[in-house]
Amino acid sequence: MAHRNARLTVHARLLIVQRYRAGWPQARIAEQLGVSRGTVGKWIDRYEAEGLAGLEDRCSRPHHSPRRTSPEVEAQVLALRHDRHRGAVFLAGELGLVASTVGRILARHHVPALASIDAVTGKPVRQRRGGPRYERRRPGELLHVDVKKLGRVPDGGGWRLHGRSEAVRGRGNGYDYLHVAIDDHSRIAYIEALPDERDLTCAGFLHRAATWFHQRGVGIERVLTDNALAYRRGRNWAAVCTGLGIRRRFIKPGCPWTNGKAERFNRTLLTDWAYTRPWFSTAQRNDAFDDFLDRYNTRRGHTAAGGRPPITRLAA
Repeated sequence: MAHRNARLTVHARLLIVQRYRAGWPQARIAEQLGVSRGTVGKWIDRYEAEGLAGLEDRCSRPHHSPRRTSPEVEAQVLALRHDRHRGAVFLAGELGLVASTVGRILARHHVPALASIDAVTGKPVRQRRGGPRYERRRPGELLHVDVKKLGRVPDGGGWRLHGRSEAVRGRGNGYDYLHVAIDDHSRIAYIEALPDERDLTCAGFLHRAATWFHQRGVGIERVLTDNALAYRRGRNWAAVCTGLGIRRRFIKPGCPWTNGKAERFNRTLLTDWAYTRPWFSTAQRNDAFDDFLDRYNTRRGHTAAGGRPPITRLAA
């Protein structure tokens, strides 16, 4: 392909041919145009073999790519991307490939970016502009805390198994309240499924979360939450924070993205666990929870950790 510093355009290549056919020596043509004799000979040969079409720019792509990923592996990457709607780091970990290889496969097949599709359905969505990613410098400097309310699954399965009908809507089954604590620096997470989100429940969760992190060598310095009454006015919550020496921080009202790492992890909860398959009961779904959390913390690659699991950042 031509570039801005190219010495020969299509017109100059045609000039080579015209001068050669007029009897000019190749060495003189090369001297006049400031190129080598080999270049002059190349364009003359192309003209004699292909005519004027031989003087046009050609794609720089090689004719053969013996080290290119096999079509079978590319099909596996595309199928997993279609099923899971995940990025190159995750797909590479699942298939035993290198993330850059997976990224090239996705680009080669014009697969849309994750930011432009819905994480659950895979359908296109409107993109939102966000600020640059930030993170705290060390583990424990800031703990993001949030609650994800998740509807319980009716015995025998809900609408994901039986379709959307009134018989399987699951009304009146109630909710599980997933209390989430995620470290800002490492992205390592601690979660509990609790019956409500009241002050005493939230305070107990924070105390157990702080103990869990302490056992892994992480001392919690600050905690960031939304403005729910349990966090803003809860006496038990405030007492636990004071007793553990944890400073309280709250997001700006109406700006949930301030607690974005917890919000993003809530989406991971749905795509990697709660909505990864249809469940026959809440108990069956909860039985798979521990395996998901262990995999997230210790085996699943995270882009913030350079494609490594969050647990590796505690040892760094």
